[in-house]
Amino acid sequence: MSNLNSAEPLFVFDIANNHMGSSEHGLKIIRQIHDVTEGFAFSFGFKLQYRNLDTFIHADFKTRLDFKYVKRFSETRLPWDEMKMMKDEAKKLGFITICTPFDEPSVDKIEEHDFDIIKVASCSFTDWPLWERISRTEKPIIASTAGASLGDIDKVVAFLEHRGKDFALMHCVAEYPTSDANLELGQIELLEKRFPQIRVGYSTHESPDNMAAIKVAIGKGSSIFERHVGLETEQISLNAYSATPEQIRRWLESAQMAFEMCGVHEKRSEFSERGITELKALRRGAFAMRQIKKGERIGQTDVFFAIPTFPGQITANDMSKYSDFYTEADIEEKAPLLDSNTLRRDIRENIYTIILQVRELVERSGVIVPKQVDVEISHHYGVDRFYDFGLTIFTVVNREYCKKLLILLPKQQHAEQSHKVKEETFHILYGDLWVNLDGEVRQCNPGDVVTVNREVKHSFGTDTGAIIEEISSTHFADDSSYTDIAIMQNKHRKTQLTYWLD
Repeated sequence: MSNLNSAEPLFVFDIANNHMGSSEHGLKIIRQIHDVTEGFAFSFGFKLQYRNLDTFIHADFKTRLDFKYVKRFSETRLPWDEMKMMKDEAKKLGFITICTPFDEPSVDKIEEHDFDIIKVASCSFTDWPLWERISRTEKPIIASTAGASLGDIDKVVAFLEHRGKDFALMHCVAEYPTSDANLELGQIELLEKRFPQIRVGYSTHESPDNMAAIKVAIGKGSSIFERHVGLETEQISLNAYSATPEQIRRWLESAQMAFEMCGVHEKRSEFSERGITELKALRRGAFAMRQIKKGERIGQTDVFFAIPTFPGQITANDMSKYSDFYTEADIEEKAPLLDSNTLRRDIRENIYTIILQVRELVERSGVIVPKQVDVEISHHYGVDRFYDFGLTIFTVVNREYCKKLLILLPKQQHAEQSHKVKEETFHILYGDLWVNLDGEVRQCNPGDVVTVNREVKHSFGTDTGAIIEEISSTHFADDSSYTDIAIMQNKHRKTQLTYWLD
């Protein structure tokens, strides 16, 4: 396994000291675990643990079997060549080979034995001398985080990222076995949110008969899993957190079920034909409110929505401010609007592009805009001619007084108009602007102020783009009178939306 960025789930089986000091028994564990993995579409790893017991245990305590781990490690000790034999067997069976070093000489052996991945145990998570040695290898790293504070994890992540290491983190609880109440599976999400660039897994110590925890971990987003494995014999009994091959098989079946239930990640799933059919049957279809003649634009007031919906019918879901519909044939009152008798023109992408360009201009100008404002995109002659004749308006406030920000893109102009009721003042905030007041053209720059009196015909435009602060009395929707009658007849010359600057 060259890296840990694969989306394929990885299941790691940790033999730990369950070989009981017998490589023959260890080989049986590896082979029987391999047998139960057949038929599952996952990646599988087998993990050993390396300790150089000559130096790992203090010389004065090597015979002190009253110390739990001194006794266990001493009684299950295997020569290096037998450890490598188990590693080679795992490799031959197709396992990714993984090893946990507990001291620096063990890292030397991991490199010598050519394991694929190094695993750092929770107890070593802040062992900085060991980290320094591990970081000098070229191997990917999986690190368990039991007992580590967020500050500790931040430091390790920074240490590894600064060295360009390929690594993953594992949520883990250092309680053997872990009770259901202490599994803390929500920590998986915490790690994923804090380190979205890092793959997060789950190292388990719950009862091997607990098949629910793996499902929850998968639902939380884990894709690497680790648990202890072993074999029981007449002479050997397993601890309460190590799984037998049969328990591993059921564990993998539970995982497979969970992945199937969770479905795909990072993209929208494909919908079943049955589901789509059910949804369409409940959608309201569009019907003519009146007789609509061929060539007419269909507005919201020209239709009503009801069920049942017929094949090929325009639905309420299709009708939006971003879509224009025109009749291609006469449609009788109460008749359905169909793909066959209408023409649809979608302007969503046009509007999206306009907003992106406006945002870019605003950001470049340094003008501070409220995070949420009502936006009007005026396209006097249609969206296709917006860049010639048009304007984007941010309405900041509209009460007894009104403040707007008018945004003109480069080479854009606003068609000639006048107002019967309101008087307005332009304060140029950014860019260049020309203003035509009753035939008198004035060139304006940032800081200039222009007052437009009632009934005065005015138009304006820019070469490089402009932002104008407009202060006026209350804005009335029907107070603008355009010189060009074609604009006045265009009832659909505006698109309204809410604009989030951030």
